[in-house]
Amino acid sequence: MRHRASRQAGVALVLVIWVVTLLLVIAGSFLYAMRVDARAARNASLIARGDALAQAAVARAVIELFKPLDGQGVWKRDGEARLWVFDGAEVATSVSDESAKIDINTANNELLKGLFRHAGMSEEDAARLLDAVLDWRDVDPLKRPLGAEEAEYAQAGLFGRPANYPFQSTEELQLVLGIPPGVFQRIAPMITVYSRQSGVNPQLASRGVLLAIPGVTAEAVDLFLAEREAARAEGRMPPIFTAAGAYASYARTAAATIRADVRLGDGIVVSREAVAMLTPQYPRRPYTLLAWREVSRDRDARESQAPGTEAADGKPR
Repeated sequence: MRHRASRQAGVALVLVIWVVTLLLVIAGSFLYAMRVDARAARNASLIARGDALAQAAVARAVIELFKPLDGQGVWKRDGEARLWVFDGAEVATSVSDESAKIDINTANNELLKGLFRHAGMSEEDAARLLDAVLDWRDVDPLKRPLGAEEAEYAQAGLFGRPANYPFQSTEELQLVLGIPPGVFQRIAPMITVYSRQSGVNPQLASRGVLLAIPGVTAEAVDLFLAEREAARAEGRMPPIFTAAGAYASYARTAAATIRADVRLGDGIVVSREAVAMLTPQYPRRPYTLLAWREVSRDRDARESQAPGTEAADGKPR
């Protein structure tokens, strides 16, 4: 009898231990879930704050763009980062004129093909992609020798069809038949739909854009960039890039890309880009934001690895 009671007590003790263990597991899971939710809510709050600060940085950059070019401390459209502190956060803001990029709607055909070649495509594939791009943006349904119209998209099993209209955004280029995702990722920082020029502005263009110019060598580009940087440091007019020939266009545009990188706590960085079109001739609406996008760390990593791209050095101006 005594042995039986002892055995029952042992079983009860084991059950109690299992119940306590189960309760501890449930409590631990609940606490972990609450901790994750609290951290997610905090991060969401920080990102919302960063987004608001980025919008403020873009607004400040637009104001700076309306200042006279010969004024003191003017923000130039050279892509260099300006560091400043706003509401306790460190903000890096850069402005780049759209004339520094290759316009996929109006660029010279050879310049476009040079861009695709610079991104790693063969001569044949670059020529095929060029014809597909031209077929996408022209108004007729006639297929170029290496291009693609509706029949080719249907044959490839794609639901999309050529717009037969100019590109409305650079992202639309991804819909063109024959463009590899890796190629688009590499050229994305170097293209635009807002400059409306057949060439590029060498005084503002990145190394990657300059290397896309047909017939230009890496040695010529590096020598020009060194001369351009020296001229900027000394406050002189940037040099002329004679090697660019007819592919150079030194006129600036009314559109500029503004990038804001807001550094918050816990290593969180919120990055935003906007394309602003200045229209001072319309006092009631002196500027318009044509695009607003998030910039991911993945994109930054791809740009830093892309051939010929340049990053802002972060020095205050």
